[in-house]
Amino acid sequence: MSNLKLLSIVKKYGRVIAVDNLNLEVKDGELVTLLGPSGCGKTTTLRIISGFLSPDRGDIYINDRKITDIPPEKRGIGLVFQNYALWPHMTVFQNLAFGLQMRKTPRDEIVERVKQGLKTVRLEEYEKRYPRELSGGQQQRVALARALVLEPDILLLDEPLSNLDALLREKMRFEIARIHRESGVTTIYVTHDQTEAMVISDRIVILNKGKVMQEGKPKEIYEKPANKFVASFMGNTSFIEGIVKEIDGNYTILETADGLTIHGIGNGIKRGDRAVIAVRPENVQFLPTSKNDSREGYFNIFSAKVERESYIGEVFDYQLKIKNWSIRAKSSVANEKPRGSEVKIYLDPDKMPILIE
Repeated sequence: MSNLKLLSIVKKYGRVIAVDNLNLEVKDGELVTLLGPSGCGKTTTLRIISGFLSPDRGDIYINDRKITDIPPEKRGIGLVFQNYALWPHMTVFQNLAFGLQMRKTPRDEIVERVKQGLKTVRLEEYEKRYPRELSGGQQQRVALARALVLEPDILLLDEPLSNLDALLREKMRFEIARIHRESGVTTIYVTHDQTEAMVISDRIVILNKGKVMQEGKPKEIYEKPANKFVASFMGNTSFIEGIVKEIDGNYTILETADGLTIHGIGNGIKRGDRAVIAVRPENVQFLPTSKNDSREGYFNIFSAKVERESYIGEVFDYQLKIKNWSIRAKSSVANEKPRGSEVKIYLDPDKMPILIE
C-alpha cells in the first residue's frame, strides 16, 4: 500500500485559478473522495496527480518519492475514466491483459492476475465477452478490474458512475466500497454526488473554486459543516439568517430581523456576528397541537404553516413557513400534514449548527 501527498498545488488557466494552494494527504489504504460542484477543481486535481497535467506550483509525493515531473506511465497510478475507455474489439480477458502485456509480464502471471481481477469484481464468467455484450455496470467493473490488475500504488476514479442509471448507480456504490475494502489500494475518487461520497468514503474533501472548504469523515462533515457552502452542498438544508445575540452556556443564540430567537451550536462565533442557522429536514420535529407537549416551555418551539407537501413513498416532504422563513421538513406517512394547515415544530438546538455566512 502507498500514501500520497500534495503540497501547495496551484494550477491556473489564464486568470482563472483552478486549484488554489491545495494541500492533501491520503493515507495507506484510504479512500478519499474529492467532492464539489462543476468547476471546483476536483478533476483538475486528479489529472495533476495522474500526470496528464502539470501544476504551476507545488509537488506530489508517493511514499515520499517525488513524482511531480515523472511521466504518467512511470507513476504507478491506475486510472478509471468516466467513459470506461474499454477496447471494443477485445474480449473482457484481453482488455484486462493488455496493460500487463505492454509491461511484458509473463503469460502465466497474466492469466493468474486477470482471473483474480475478474473474481474481485465478480465477473469470472464474462471473460470471453466483448464490451458491447455487457451492461453499463458490468463495463464499469471491467474498467475497475483493468486498473487493479496492474497493482497500482494509487487508484484514481473520475466520476465512474455518472453514466449509469439511478438504480444501477446506487448498487455500484456498494460494489466499489466492497472492492476497495478487499483490494486495500489507496484510492482517490472524484464525484459531485454527495450520497455517493457518503457511502464509499473513508474521508471526504469538499472543494469550491479550487480551495478546500472542509475535510473529514462523512458523518463529521454532514453533522458539523464548517461553513454555509458545505452545509448547502451536503444534503437538503434550509437557512435562517440573523445576528448572534448572545452565547449562553453551550448554545449560541441567533436573532432574526423578524423577531425569531433560535438556539443552536456555534463554533468560533462571537456576539454581534452575522450568521445563519442550518436546518436539515430530519431535524425538524412535529409536536402535537391539540394538547400540551412535554417540551412546552423549551426554546426552539415555533408555529409554522404548511406551504407545500410532497408524497415521496416512505415519508411526506414539506415546505414550512415560519414568519418570513421557509424550511424543509419530513414526517411519516401516518402523520400527514395537509397543505395550509398550522403546525407546531421543535428544532433540536444540539442539531442546529450556526455558521458564518
